[in-house]
Parts: sequence; structure tokens; C-alpha cells
Amino acid sequence: MAEAKNVSFEGIMRDLEAGKFAPVYYLMGDEPYYIDKIADYIAEHALQPEERDFNQTILFGSDVNASQIADLARRYPMMAERQVVIVKEAQNIKNTDALERYFSQPMASTILVMCHKNGKVDGRKTAYVKAIKSAGVMYESAKLRDRDLPAFIEKYLQARQVKIDNKSVQMIAENIGADLSRLVGELDKVILSLPADNRVVTPQTVEDQIGVSKEFNGFELRDAIVRRDVYKANQIIKYFDENPKAGSIYSFLPLLFNYFQNLMIAFYAPNNKSQEAVAEWLELRNAWGAKDYMTGMRNYSGMKVMGIISKIREIDAKSKGLDNPNTPAGELMKELIFYILH
Repeated sequence: MAEAKNVSFEGIMRDLEAGKFAPVYYLMGDEPYYIDKIADYIAEHALQPEERDFNQTILFGSDVNASQIADLARRYPMMAERQVVIVKEAQNIKNTDALERYFSQPMASTILVMCHKNGKVDGRKTAYVKAIKSAGVMYESAKLRDRDLPAFIEKYLQARQVKIDNKSVQMIAENIGADLSRLVGELDKVILSLPADNRVVTPQTVEDQIGVSKEFNGFELRDAIVRRDVYKANQIIKYFDENPKAGSIYSFLPLLFNYFQNLMIAFYAPNNKSQEAVAEWLELRNAWGAKDYMTGMRNYSGMKVMGIISKIREIDAKSKGLDNPNTPAGELMKELIFYILH
């Protein structure tokens, strides 16, 4: 088999859904969601239900070594076209010499799936990497960046014929974060709650199903800060102080840091008077995504933004106990918001 090119999750899934299976799948990376989706699809579709008892094996890297995996992969299927061997926690396999030899000559009748989570193959093992790629598919499942979460949410819902507005997208992204398994679980819960004749997610839906207040949430706090709305920002902070489960400094600091960091970058855009140019400079998906940065540049000077970024770092350190023996998180948040808005 020719050496595999860079592959995407969508590309792998298209081939699998078309019944095109490779002899080897080496799935690695820090985002387990995509690794599990690929491995689960192979487990459910590569064999007929009646073939699985004798031809599907699931192993754990901490329980077997490379030689045992290679020997099992060389076994012929029993009364079936192929066999499937899935190795979970493949990162625990230390000596990979036997696997490297197997990858050099994989069995055409075996689908070997290696699930290597929380990391990737040591790039210095060039012969091992080359052997994997020559055998089949090598895929790295990287963690989504926070700025990519809205696109993921929209795409996931769109594929299920569900519409969502921008505010609801931001509420979900900021409340759930980049844990895709949890995020998908919450989205599925939201989808199930929708009536058949109204497949639209609104802020009220998010509040009812996920428990994020449509008036007092990270999206609204960020919006109030962008607009420099002192009254609204302090209302939200007061709400969080009285309802700790609704939000905390630990979730808002990254949100505010990312905004002001990007705002600082926006000041250096070659044409920072154009919303389209700023969106392109910040590598945003579309021009409306730059609206908040245009507002921010009107309401904050570059020097003020530099000071805010420094203050956020200071508050972050204090929230972790550095040079701060007693100040509670709520007071630290009030200190930060006062500094930003005044």
C-alpha cells in the first residue's frame, strides 16, 4: 500500500461508510472523541453481528505486548471475510518492534485499530511512523481550540437538521468548553428536547436544558465588557457571586484573556478600520465575528488593553494562591472587572 497522505476525520468516516477499510488504523492525539468515533464505527460495521464472537477482539495496551498484538493480527478470520482487532490504551505499549515488523507486512484480512490517547507516537521513531503510514491510516485527533467550538456546534446541529442562533452557540461553547464528549452529550440532550415542528435552539432552550442563564452567563459578561456597560457587568458578577454554581473566575478568566489577547492583535491589523480585514487578520470564520473587536477598539485603547492582559495574568495567579492567602475568588473577579471598566 502506498504511504498514506494526511487524513481528516471526515475523510476517514467517508471511506468507512463506503465500506472501504484499511488494514491498519493508528489513531492518536489529545482529543479522545474522534478516536472513539472511528474505533466504535469499525467495531459496529466492519463485521456482521454473527461474525463478531470469533472475529472481533478488544485488547488493552496495559495487558498485552506488541508481539501478542502482532500474533493475533496475523490470525486468519473464522468463517468471515475479515477479523477486527482493537487495541485501546495503545500508548501503554513500550517496545513496538514486533508491531513495526507487522506494519511492514499487514494481513489484508485483518483490521487492526490502535487507539493511542493523550499523546502521539514519538516522532523520533521514524521507521515506526513510516511503517504505520505504509500499512494504512495514521490520524492525529487534536484538541479543538476554543475559537473552533462554535463551528463544531453549528456543524453538529446542522447535520441533524437543527438550527441555532449565535448567542445560543456562544452560551453552549463557553459553558461546556472543549470536552467534546461532554459537549456532544449536552447537544444530544438539547436535540431530544426540541419539538418535531420547531427544530431551533434558542437561549431559552439552552437555559432549560443545560442550565445556563440566558441573562447571566459568560457570553453576556463578555458582551457587557466589550460595550463597557458597567451596570450590566456588575449585575452579572453579583449574580455569579450569589450563585457560585452558575459560573466562576476559573471559567471566565480564559474567556476574557482570549478576547483581550485577540483585541490587542486586532490593533495591529494592516487595516483595523475594516471589519472584513480584521476578521481575516484574526483568522475568524466570517466578518461578523470581528464585530466585538471593532467595538472593543473603539472602547479601549491599546495601552489599556495591555494593562488588562497584565491584570488578568495577575488575577489568574492570585486565584491559584500565589501572593494571595485570603482573598476569595468572587472578590478577585470584582477587582478585575473594576480594573477593566474604569
